[in-house]
Amino acid sequence: MGSARILAVDDERETCEALAEMLSAWGHKVETAFDGHDALRKAGEFRPDVVLSDLAMPETDGLWLLRNLREELPDCPVVFLTGRGTIDTAVEAIREGAYDFIVKPLDTARLKVCIDRALEKKETMREVQTLRRRLKQLGSTDLIASSTGMRKVIEMMEKVAPSKASVSISGESGTGKEVVARTVHNLSLRRDKPFIAINCASIPATLIESELFGHERGAFTGADQRRPGVFEMAHGGTLFLDELGEIPIDLQAKLLRVLEEGRLRRLGGKVEIEVDVRVLSATNRDLKQEIKNQRFREDLYFRLNVFQLHLPPLRERREDVPILVQHFVDKFRGDSAKRVSGVHPEAMEVLKNYDWPGNIRELRNAVERAVILCDGELITREHLPPDMAGKGPERHTFKLPFGLSLDAVEREYILGSLQRNGNNKARTAEVLGVSEKTLYNKLNRYAAENRAQGTPGGGPLGSQGNDGPLGASSSFLVR
Repeated sequence: MGSARILAVDDERETCEALAEMLSAWGHKVETAFDGHDALRKAGEFRPDVVLSDLAMPETDGLWLLRNLREELPDCPVVFLTGRGTIDTAVEAIREGAYDFIVKPLDTARLKVCIDRALEKKETMREVQTLRRRLKQLGSTDLIASSTGMRKVIEMMEKVAPSKASVSISGESGTGKEVVARTVHNLSLRRDKPFIAINCASIPATLIESELFGHERGAFTGADQRRPGVFEMAHGGTLFLDELGEIPIDLQAKLLRVLEEGRLRRLGGKVEIEVDVRVLSATNRDLKQEIKNQRFREDLYFRLNVFQLHLPPLRERREDVPILVQHFVDKFRGDSAKRVSGVHPEAMEVLKNYDWPGNIRELRNAVERAVILCDGELITREHLPPDMAGKGPERHTFKLPFGLSLDAVEREYILGSLQRNGNNKARTAEVLGVSEKTLYNKLNRYAAENRAQGTPGGGPLGSQGNDGPLGASSSFLVR
């Protein structure tokens, strides 16, 4: 570390002056004090970065000084020098907030390392306070961003929110599409009315019509009572349809009619019900391609895409990582009664340099895990998930021969990603940017094709990593 201001405190004048001389030789600016009262007065004037104090002093000992410094300089680390007979007192001082203690006679190498680490901690705590001030300036919203890309998104949200226009939100899985939808609702004139979010991919195709529009008693087997749908529940407010592309094509016409006329009929019902709902939507599918493949209605697409918001992935807004990390640290510390206050600079560099295929959702999970594992004040590299504790994400490649169809390339990429993620389908779907339902459908199709061909293994390209028949190949990165 560079030069710092250090207050050296010892009732033995010669010892104190010798200590000051050594600290000055290390490049630090040093002030001395010979009792607790003198030290407290000089701390207020000198504003030290570190206090280095004897623990056993007459009248006002080191503990007295520590307790009073907490009020004057709460962020200043205090390191105690102690004899072997006062180690129990030194341990008590640690419990009360001292940074560390060093047993006399002094090991100068250990003292130097201890001071450097104390200064490092102070700098980290200063950064934590800066991040907390920025969080406070951003307000109580869950939409936390200071990067240029996200500030532009927020500006567009503020413009579209007061209108009645339908908004389509795009972005990779985990970028916070529902958070954006909720923020648009909270900025709109409908803020005091319901906000209802529904994930269309999580609902079986046979039940999605009932979920959207409701049903009457007896409408189908198991419908033992009347149940309103999400459109009725969101009346006067906002409905967020996540994974919009998963709605069956035969149901899209009915959805379009409800959007255009503001009226619906429950499944099995005979009367129409008026609904006033603003619809926000999101999907990981390419809806223009879905329209070409006749799996999505073009008129519904234009009805829901009046205004578009695109969320950049976290790897394109790395300057937001520190403030997001601090937000999650503060959140999970409160949830778990931990004393974690921030992240060590080395660990923060790892977090900033990681590619975040799962975006903010993955970052949130990583910080929650780190807070659970951390028993001190700062999250270190060791508390991070193993796959990101190195310099960056581990990268793997597999090679495919030229001449394959796009379907075959997609198949091998999906199977390779599944293997890379330990057969975790939820994680694989997140990394690929598709819904779990889409991934399951593709895997079931591959299995059916294998059965039809009598292939027991991974298909025609099971030998991943081998060159093609002419030795020419393409490499695809699987993260």
